[in-house]
Amino acid sequence: MRPIIKKLDEIYPKSAVEKQKKRYQALKEGFAEYFGGYGELKFFSTPGTTEICGNHTEQNLGKVFAASVDLDIIAAAEPTDDGFVTIKSDGLPEDKIDLNDLEVHEEDKNCSSGLIRGVLNDFKQKGYKIGGFRAYTTSTLFRGSGLGSAAAFGVLTGIILSNLYNEGQLRPVTLALSSKYAEENYFQRPCGLTRALSCASGGFTAIDFKDGDTPIIEDISCNFAEFEHALCIIEVTDEPGPDQFDLYKQIRDEMREVASYFDCDNLRSLALDDIMLNIKDLRRQFGDRAVLRAIHFFCENMRVEKVSHALSKKNFEDFLSSVRESGNSSFKYLQNVYSPDDLKNQSLSVALSAAEIALHRRGVCRVHGGGFEGTIQAFVPLDSLTQFKMDMERIFGIGACHTMTVRTVGTCEVDLG
Repeated sequence: MRPIIKKLDEIYPKSAVEKQKKRYQALKEGFAEYFGGYGELKFFSTPGTTEICGNHTEQNLGKVFAASVDLDIIAAAEPTDDGFVTIKSDGLPEDKIDLNDLEVHEEDKNCSSGLIRGVLNDFKQKGYKIGGFRAYTTSTLFRGSGLGSAAAFGVLTGIILSNLYNEGQLRPVTLALSSKYAEENYFQRPCGLTRALSCASGGFTAIDFKDGDTPIIEDISCNFAEFEHALCIIEVTDEPGPDQFDLYKQIRDEMREVASYFDCDNLRSLALDDIMLNIKDLRRQFGDRAVLRAIHFFCENMRVEKVSHALSKKNFEDFLSSVRESGNSSFKYLQNVYSPDDLKNQSLSVALSAAEIALHRRGVCRVHGGGFEGTIQAFVPLDSLTQFKMDMERIFGIGACHTMTVRTVGTCEVDLG
């Protein structure tokens, strides 16, 4: 496999190329100012990601449909022989990792240092080459957005190591697995593979996790611009905290409890008919919410197929219809829009209601990411975009509505020409 190297006009919309040239020049200058000069720099970009369908299905070996977005983390990097990986992210403290100290550190929890150390250790354990480098990064991804900033940072670390020390031979799924390993074991946050895989792969991606960490990946070729809709992510509250991750775990565990009734480890081994034929016993033994979440799982898997088919056939109305169904299922059956422990605060519900009113039955909106708090996602007709942003930001604050598009290129080295 040859290294993935792309020019600016292959990564970003042509209208944004000049702006991106200035951004990479500022990155280069930031590197020189911080590290006191540079030698032969290489440049890298890793996009963020958005989940479109398949909400909370991966951990029961389900199907997910995701897309990378045109917000990204970029890095300027060069190899060193000092035995350290040193990364300075703009506006954040320096991370310096000793290549001879790759054990789990408690102080790395929820820190970028954990992502770096974890990726390095995963590379080493798998027999890939590792070595020192120094890098300077900047990002347009905003924290708490559900756009996979941690996954993107892990994938970025991986592609730097791949291209500096492994001749760019590591495939996107390998980079994604290393990022997931680092996020789960060093960053110490439960996560799936979807976000990292979408960051690594680019474009619209249908992922089938039937075989766990060896997923079936289908790239859906589609020019999003021709549908004349913007993808919006609306910030509703601050970044989810530990309580939200416990709520995510409850979803996984309740689905698996239902599966255990059939002596199965996960729901993917079953069919919707199994649930419906045994629904009385399941309700009695596990409660109604667990049963509803299991029903969501099976119907969501079918919706992923519908979403994939609609986009591949360029049927955008069917695409929007399936995304709407997915959002409704997440709200009604999966129940990840507000916390049952804090019914007074339902900011996502308010945001979804406001977005539906603002859209006037056009486009679609849904909960984004893991849910409970954070962000919603909307596909908005371009001729309504200005008014939609005004309506949402009147409620949630100036700058709360972020407009983006789908990026076709995943993580890559950047040729500045």
